[in-house]
Order: sequence, then structure tokens, then C-alpha cells
Amino acid sequence: MKKYTIALLPGDGIGPEIAAEAKKVIDVIQAQGNAQFECTEAAFGGNAYLQTGKAFPQETIEVCDAVDAIIKGPIGLSKEESDKIPVDEQPERGALLPMRRRYDTFANYRPVYLPKALAHFSPLKPEVVGEGIDLLMIRELVGGLYFGHKERGTDDSGQRFVRETLEYDEGQIARILHVAFGEAKKRKGILHNVHKSNVLLSSVLWNEVLEEVAADYPEIEVKHIIVDAAATALCLDPRQFDVMVMENMMGDILSDLGGGILGSLGLMPSACVGPEKAYYEPAHGSAPDIAGKGIANPYSMIGSVALMMETSFGMTEEARAIWAALEGVFAEGFATADLGRGEGAKLLDTASFGDKVVERLAG
Repeated sequence: MKKYTIALLPGDGIGPEIAAEAKKVIDVIQAQGNAQFECTEAAFGGNAYLQTGKAFPQETIEVCDAVDAIIKGPIGLSKEESDKIPVDEQPERGALLPMRRRYDTFANYRPVYLPKALAHFSPLKPEVVGEGIDLLMIRELVGGLYFGHKERGTDDSGQRFVRETLEYDEGQIARILHVAFGEAKKRKGILHNVHKSNVLLSSVLWNEVLEEVAADYPEIEVKHIIVDAAATALCLDPRQFDVMVMENMMGDILSDLGGGILGSLGLMPSACVGPEKAYYEPAHGSAPDIAGKGIANPYSMIGSVALMMETSFGMTEEARAIWAALEGVFAEGFATADLGRGEGAKLLDTASFGDKVVERLAG
């Protein structure tokens, strides 16, 4: 039997609640006898700082260094709690970016998936959703404006200023493009390249490198689209897209828009993959305003387990079974309060939703 080690980082806010449901799913997959999983829980994020003085404590680093894959809950505290933490140790700067840097998780996979049976979750008109939405955003994750050097200070005239850098080299661009072309090859053979070359020199270089990389994938049709036009097109006709590739900050914004067209970021798991290690996480935030109320939907956290099973462990059938179980619970009319809409919705708390998924998985 194959054995895998997993770091489970519950995170902040609703993180511990939805992480508990992810653990249930991992346990069911293990009970089916195809693999054994050793999960080690560790602190990460805002609460980790409050407990240890570090958002990414050394103990957690050692756990993460040693495992085969990492699955983490959302991080972030309320504004009042965040204000108690030094700027450099606030969760995104003190934990998330250092994790990405440490494991070079340059490729972010964000599936935007809504089958027809779940179309009622989307705010888009039924004729726009059609037979469902199924696209994949590939976001470069360790370069660009989001990840670049950041500086703030006061100039000689006494004016406060900030300086943030958008920087890429051709190697960074080429490797994320190879990932995107590879995914397009597995799917419909169409790749939308999202850029801003009419303004940004970084996009000019990005497009030059894309033309070079594209020579290795003659079977893939490349379509170029300006990032603001892409935002509009995602709302008007998301079905025209299959695989999209983009710079870090553009991906941060457009993937949240992807959650919007689905009806909730609670329907968006993600994978962050590096050369040696990957971590998996919900695309949504920690929602401290509803923490502890048992109303958060664990779909994105459980979906992240499915991505981990397939991407890190090669357990494709198990991943498909998790997706089918999630869809099946929704198709039966069940939802949590953050997603339940309209008459007839059968509302469950977080743990009960997870139990329904587990029941379907266990068969």
C-alpha cells in the first residue's frame, strides 16, 4: 500500500471548521484501502502569530519540509485582530508569500467549474450558463506585481510614498506557459493568453515568450485577450474559455471574478504547484465574521483534497469520486446557509454537509 504524508494547516477564521471536513474525506479514502495517509496538523497564519510570534513558525516549516503535500485552510483575521500584528507578520506577508517562495509554487490551478445541475448557484442568466461552466485558470504565482519587491517610506519633501515592482524574466514566464499549454493539450486544445501589452512592458515580454513556447505546441490554438476585456467576457460568455493563463496579479483578480460567476468563492478550490512540492487551498478567505457558526461550506476545502489526490498522489479515480460526491450532495438539494438560495433549499451546517459527502464517498 502506498503511504503519503500530509501537512494539514487549518488556518484562521472558518479554516479549522472546513479543515475538519477535509480530514474526514482523507480518512474515508484511506479506509478504502488504496493508500495510507499520515496527517500532521500545524499552525499557520494569524492565529499562529498570536500563539508563537511567527505567522509561519519554524515548527510548521519543519513539518511542511518533511511531507509529500500540504493542504491549508484560509488565513486572515478581522481588521481589529490584524492591526495587533506587525505588517511584515500579517498572514499574507508573513506566512503565505514565504510558503510560496520556499517551495517555489509557481503554478496556480484554479478550476471554475459549475455543472448544469448546480447552475442555480450562479448569478448569471440560465442562457449564459447553458450546459454549465468548466474552465481552468492558470496563474503564475511567484512573480509579477503581487510578489514583487515592496517599499514604503517618506521622501525628501515629507510625502509618504510606496514603490512596488512588477518583474519577470523569460524563464519564469516560459515555465508557467508550458504548464498552461500542457493543460490545454489535455482539454480542448484552446489557450486564452490574458495580458495587458498595450500598457505593460512585462506583457510585451510575456507575449514574446509565449510565441516561442507555442512552437512546441502546434496543435494548440492560442487566443490573445486584454485582461480588462477578459473580465467582461467572463461575465458575458464564460463558456468561450477553456484554459486561461495570466500574470500573478491579473490571476488574483480574475480568479475571484471566476468565483463570482459561480455564485461563491466557496465553490473554488485551488492547487499551488512547485517543482518538488505543492500545497492546496480554498480560493476564498477566512470569513472571520462567520467563524464558529457552522455555516461555511467546505466544498472548496474538500475540492482541494480532490486536487491533491490527483496532482500530488496520482489518485485520479479517488479524485473523481470526491468531485462526484460533492456534486451529488448539491444535486440532492443540500447546501449550507452561505450558499442556500431560493425555496426548497435543505440547509445543513458545515459538519453535516461534510458528513453527507463522506456518506456518498463511502458508498
